[in-house]
Amino acid sequence: MDLDLALQTFILESRELLEDMENALLNAGHSGEGGGDEAVHAIFRAAHTIKGSAGLFSLDHIVEFTHVVESLLDEVRDGKLALSDELIVLLLSCCDHLSGMITALAAGQTEADAAMLAEGKPLIVQLRAQMGQPADGGHGQASHGEGGALVAEDHPGVERMGEPGGSSDAWHLSLRFGPDVLRDGMDPLSFIRYLGQIGRIVGIVTLADAIPAAEQMDPETCYLGFEIALETEADKAAIEGVFEFVQDSCTLHILPPRSRVEEYVRLIRELPEQKALLGDILVRCGCITQRELDAALQVQAAAGHSPAAAPPLGAILVGQGTAEPAMVEAALSKQKQGGDPKPAESRSIRVDADKLDLLINLVGELIIVGASANLIARQVRNSELLECTSMLSDLVEQVRDSALQLRMVKIGATFNRFQRVVHDVAREIGKDIGLAVSGEDTELDKTVVEKIGDPLTHLVRNAIDHGIEPAELRAERGKPLRGTVRLNAFHDSGSIVIEVSDDGGGLDRERILAKAIERGLIEPDRKLSDQEIYGLIFEPGFSTAAAITNLSGRGVGMDVVKRNITALRGTVMVDSAPGLGTTVTVRLPLTLAIIDGFLVGLGTATFVVPLDMIDECIEFAAEPGHDYTNLRGQVLPFIRLRSLFGVSTPPPRRESIVVVKHQGQRIGLVVDALHGEFQTVIKPLGRMFSQLRCISGSTILGSGEVALILDVPAIVGRGGGGGGSADTPQLAA
Repeated sequence: MDLDLALQTFILESRELLEDMENALLNAGHSGEGGGDEAVHAIFRAAHTIKGSAGLFSLDHIVEFTHVVESLLDEVRDGKLALSDELIVLLLSCCDHLSGMITALAAGQTEADAAMLAEGKPLIVQLRAQMGQPADGGHGQASHGEGGALVAEDHPGVERMGEPGGSSDAWHLSLRFGPDVLRDGMDPLSFIRYLGQIGRIVGIVTLADAIPAAEQMDPETCYLGFEIALETEADKAAIEGVFEFVQDSCTLHILPPRSRVEEYVRLIRELPEQKALLGDILVRCGCITQRELDAALQVQAAAGHSPAAAPPLGAILVGQGTAEPAMVEAALSKQKQGGDPKPAESRSIRVDADKLDLLINLVGELIIVGASANLIARQVRNSELLECTSMLSDLVEQVRDSALQLRMVKIGATFNRFQRVVHDVAREIGKDIGLAVSGEDTELDKTVVEKIGDPLTHLVRNAIDHGIEPAELRAERGKPLRGTVRLNAFHDSGSIVIEVSDDGGGLDRERILAKAIERGLIEPDRKLSDQEIYGLIFEPGFSTAAAITNLSGRGVGMDVVKRNITALRGTVMVDSAPGLGTTVTVRLPLTLAIIDGFLVGLGTATFVVPLDMIDECIEFAAEPGHDYTNLRGQVLPFIRLRSLFGVSTPPPRRESIVVVKHQGQRIGLVVDALHGEFQTVIKPLGRMFSQLRCISGSTILGSGEVALILDVPAIVGRGGGGGGSADTPQLAA
């Protein structure tokens, strides 16, 4: 067994469980009738799973802390404690502490240091105070010994099996550890100790019959077995789960209590009449576990060379002591009520993100090589080769789309992170604010998701601090006392649009304008549209806050938002209505790797226009000196790319206009030639070209030449100001 791999799996799953636990806590206060109880159960299950898994790796500091959290949650489940706002805040702090311990574990720290213990001690004191226990945990609680290890007191109720007073209605575990379990890095006693976490061991017998003579003993070999009587409310699968990491290194038989046999029979009889196999019926009711079923099926397969010669599965299960005859008979009766079941299979696998990135890179190289082969085929004018390269291009395009789809993830996980941000920040500044999320199933490239988190955090915090008014002011304006921040996402024209809005007081247009004039950002007599004025908040150091707080007021943040979004080839816009609120709209490309492009010629150079932004292509026709043309009765402004990029070669006799659209605006790009569609592998520009305007990246053509990708949003922005003439020279230079 690879213990390091198992530990990495524990770390990954613990982080997912802590995220689920945090989301459940944040949603618990707003759940409807019955929803709160389900949230509490989900929180308890997450804490219980983390504690159980940590015990298997002897991570005693995690087990001890999570045990106290679990004990409190158990009282909440039983109705002894109410899940108040104060308790939710405390449990969120516990989640943070557990997350810190998991992070330290990932860095190689398997024991708690002084700083970690000092951080966790006040939380344990608060947890025990909520349960009415003394700060030291009282009688029977686990505590740290001198070495910091977990020391548990002996349970006075443990008796040896077969002695008077022993329980006659307990689970019976017959356990034989394999000889190599110690060499695999496992401590057999840790598994037995953990059984005490899910129930009470009422009887135990140590089997030492396999121990050889002293001179033949190997100190690294395990010779012991155990017969254990366990009283617990857990089911068979949960008991078997205790030994999950040594299933391949031990022999385990679990026999149910007498009372459970009748319960299992009743559950089998109450199952709906549907197609099912005998083993599936027994597993579904908890009579046997999936591992026991798999072991019995292996025995059945090995015993007979044909299905007819194989012994019945029920007889094997009874013979192994895995199932009682009454349970097998009840399952056989239920099976006769249905027909053949449909096989079930797993529909998903977990893949390392680095492997996906490598796949995307290889697909990009394949596209470039395919374009080169297509170019050679056209040059030699071989019809068979042209047909072959055409089919290759179609297949490569399908592979590209499939590979990109693998890297698409839902934005919902990113949105859910802001439940905690809104909760903590609103509590810090004394406002009652909720978060409403929509469009969480919208998909985009995982690379974009990873990089959009920080800009969204700035926007959400800004909406909470600046956007939402205090409760008193909201009451005066007739608004609900509880403010709302909304996150929404949707697809539009090959891009993803993310909206961060609030129902606050909106932006103060005159105040922003006055501040911009005061700082010399604009001339006092300059006329600006509302969009241009609101866009001033993204200027470095710009702030209208009267006071500096922990959240804002220093003019740092919004300029970072715009810079980060621009680096993703995206745009950001602000729309606001006085008294109603503000909406910040972020528009991003779906992927940063490969796009469908359209090649255009300009002098001796070739440029790429993103295909999803092209509306149509028309022949150039305009009056001399005009920067607009008549498009079916509508005025279409255009930009001469020759003037924009300072191309000095003589223009061709016939030019074309590529009509592009962005955020509801249409503008024409005057080019020399149209070369057609092209699968474009996006290559980022180097740091030397980071200030290049109207260019978003580059790609490699089949000929090996480099083509620049036009930044259509930036060009459209220039076109809005009528910048199509030669007085806007060489913006890309």
